[in-house]
Amino acid sequence: MSATNVSRIAIAAGVAASTVLLLAGPAAAHVSVQPQGEAAKGGYATLNFKVPNERDQASTVKVEVNFPADHPLSSVTPEAVPGWKIDITKGKLDKPLEVHGRKITEAVTKVTWTADGSKIAPGYFQQFPVSVGQLPEDADQLVFKAIQTYDNKEVVRWIEEPKGGEEPDSPAPVLKLTAATEDHHGGAAGDDDKGDHKADDQAASAEGDKKETHAASSSSDTTARTLGIIGILIGIAGVAFGVLAGRRRTA
Repeated sequence: MSATNVSRIAIAAGVAASTVLLLAGPAAAHVSVQPQGEAAKGGYATLNFKVPNERDQASTVKVEVNFPADHPLSSVTPEAVPGWKIDITKGKLDKPLEVHGRKITEAVTKVTWTADGSKIAPGYFQQFPVSVGQLPEDADQLVFKAIQTYDNKEVVRWIEEPKGGEEPDSPAPVLKLTAATEDHHGGAAGDDDKGDHKADDQAASAEGDKKETHAASSSSDTTARTLGIIGILIGIAGVAFGVLAGRRRTA
């Protein structure tokens, strides 16, 4: 194949790849939610709300995430994000929740992040982490309707729920829930202790691996020294034999 043909193929491949990126970009550029690890039914999870900036001439300055009213969460704790002010809105529950033997009569209905020294500029995105729980056991997913505000006063409502397998124009962030685990990942009392024990076990295992590696290294060093000494002795014996043989020939 000539160099000219190779260049043409490379250029064509580059154009095709660029076209795919251009076509895929707008479809993926909406507010979404993803758990760090798994979001198991009945457990706790840390969620990342990913907010991309879709405008070329404006920056995102406000993000509102509404929490599902049909499956209220007893615990919602946002992580501090530099350059953003956080407001938490709570509301009374029609039906109190029972969590760890405690009655919860109100829950977070909305979390709002407002730019305070920072913005999401064109071509960038920002993640807003939130620790939540206890996740419902009778649902396969949770829908978080979001509202994105730009500094040119434009407001985009990501509130449409997917229906029939097709993604709407302004889809709401949807969190898929996985099957419940035995320990509910923090869903029962004493799970913090389990986590500590697990960390201790991991540390002990790492220390054991380190000792085994050190022992193996020491064993290798000892073997190498022994072989070296044997080699030296063989060398000395060879020299001595050569000297004696030379003397015999001379005699």
